[in-house]
Amino acid sequence: MASGKQSPRQKMINLMYLVFIAMLALNMSKEVLTAFGLMNEKLTESNVQTTNRNQAFMLGLDEKVTEQPKKYAPLKAKAENVEALSVNFNNYLENLKSELLIKQEDKKNYEIMDNSHNLDEMFFQSGRVSPQGEEFVNQVVAYREGVIAIIGDDYPAIAQKLKTDFSTEDIKREGANIEWLKYHYEGFPLIASITKMTQIQSDVKSVQGEILSAMFSGQLQSDVSLTNYEAIVVPEKTAFFSGENFKGKVVLGRVDKTLKFDNVIINGKKVESNQAGQVELNFPAGNVGEQKIIGEIQFKEGDSIVKIPVTSSFAVIPKPNAAVISADKMNVVYRGVKNPMTISIPGVGSVSASAPGLSPSSGAGNYIMDVTTMQAREVTINVTGKLPGGETVSDSKMFRIKDIPRPVGTIRGEDGSAKMQRNSLEISNIGATLPDFDFDLALRVTGFSFKVSGQPTIQVRGNTLDAAAKAALRRAGRGETVQIFDIDAQLATNSGYKLKKVSPVFVELTN
Repeated sequence: MASGKQSPRQKMINLMYLVFIAMLALNMSKEVLTAFGLMNEKLTESNVQTTNRNQAFMLGLDEKVTEQPKKYAPLKAKAENVEALSVNFNNYLENLKSELLIKQEDKKNYEIMDNSHNLDEMFFQSGRVSPQGEEFVNQVVAYREGVIAIIGDDYPAIAQKLKTDFSTEDIKREGANIEWLKYHYEGFPLIASITKMTQIQSDVKSVQGEILSAMFSGQLQSDVSLTNYEAIVVPEKTAFFSGENFKGKVVLGRVDKTLKFDNVIINGKKVESNQAGQVELNFPAGNVGEQKIIGEIQFKEGDSIVKIPVTSSFAVIPKPNAAVISADKMNVVYRGVKNPMTISIPGVGSVSASAPGLSPSSGAGNYIMDVTTMQAREVTINVTGKLPGGETVSDSKMFRIKDIPRPVGTIRGEDGSAKMQRNSLEISNIGATLPDFDFDLALRVTGFSFKVSGQPTIQVRGNTLDAAAKAALRRAGRGETVQIFDIDAQLATNSGYKLKKVSPVFVELTN
């Protein structure tokens, strides 16, 4: 203000000006407090959605462990350890916030949460960090180091993010080191500190989601790597007469028609490969007894040469003395389907076979096995035949009886979890499939349950959303996960057969 003598009127104007500035500052402060409170609400809502997504990931991982335990059980163990650390740390922060707000009658009146007394008294004593403050810092360190120890060197980017987002190092300001806890929490309004703790909870859930996502994507990359292929020798028949040529082929477990071998060596000799994904074999079978097939398949992957060993054997017999029974599709027979069987004795034209549920089919040696009504777990097929000299030979083979595997629910042909727009979900068909099942069976969906978070479960008949389900879907928010479960499915060719419970589908809305 101007110096010198001032009139009473000017002094009054100056005083009113000071009061006006103070009121502006006070109003801005309350607006900032309210902004912190609204930010805390948004973070809390986002944390709920992230938690739902992480839970969906864990459910999907459980399904994968059931289907392929050797591959996914180690991933599940790591995911469960990360989840345990995340839940414990999140609960600690939630309890801490509740303790700080216990004296606040209205938890949403952010304008009165402008002091720092409660938190300062909890975290600091006589200018130093209190035992509770040290515990808070230790909790952050324990979570950070615990998760890094679990993921090891598998996910370096996530490990670095943990070190950065959960760092408790001193802060350098103007040439001085300030303790991390004091820098972030001492003297701040209560609502600001509460919001910071909610942000830490958000970081915890985000890191957990990134780890789960990285686990799935890493496993998928491993699945498609050529180093996971296994060489399999497939003979034309399982036994050969002395003097015959062995006929068969070597194939990879996954035949890729675009794959060309660079070099194939079998029993010390180079074999020319003129077919993609497999090698035709044709060489003398050798003397009576067991003969070995040893070699390797070589191909380029990037700048290196990958070698897949070939190890197998076959029997050379002087004359037929045992029946050869093999299932065309698998080494078991399934209820609910007609299992095709090929039954023969090498070198014997007239062969008869008998077993419960077994009936001849078109073509010599072809049979159909139907065990749908059988309660037993095994069935034995008895085979007899006459050699050219009139000698009778007989043999038998036992097959396990299994139910059709558990179907997997699908949405737009995708199983497990999917992301799609709301309008796409409204018109999509809910289906069911049997992944990796050797029979091509059509499944028909007759109904399912539809669940939007925070809304009642809707029972739908048919395989598309009805009016009630669409109405619930329109009330869902962007990023929410919709659950489709209790899917009722039937075999299109055998509606009387009761399938196992269909696994659910989770859909994350993108708009």
